[in-house]
Amino acid sequence: METDINLKDSKYATGKRKTSIARIWLKKGTGKIVVNGKNYDNYFKRASHKMQLLRPFEILNQPTSYDVKCKVKGGGLTGQVGAMVHGISKALVMMDSDSKSTLKKEKLTTRDSRAVERKKYGHRKARRSFQFSKR
Repeated sequence: METDINLKDSKYATGKRKTSIARIWLKKGTGKIVVNGKNYDNYFKRASHKMQLLRPFEILNQPTSYDVKCKVKGGGLTGQVGAMVHGISKALVMMDSDSKSTLKKEKLTTRDSRAVERKKYGHRKARRSFQFSKR
């Protein structure tokens, strides 16, 4: 299987976004990214997701310096990409502490805590009420 990456000498980090959790293993390599056993091009179809995933490497001007293996679960594809970006950024900081200030300025090392608001009793959605009828 060509999508397998040797994890010796790799750094591990966990990234989260919405209800998605990504477990990331990062090591020096040739720029191969494997998500749940598939190449990232096959896993993420949208161009915006692919761009977002490569953003931490492009900010550091190292697009092909690291290999990434990721196991991600929960949520949809957008949440999964966000979780992966968070995890990759944390792992990059572990590899090279000089990159922390650059990634922090772009707000990639902080977990984006926004999630769907829960539905309330007596409402149609989280805040939307049922239609009021005077008569």
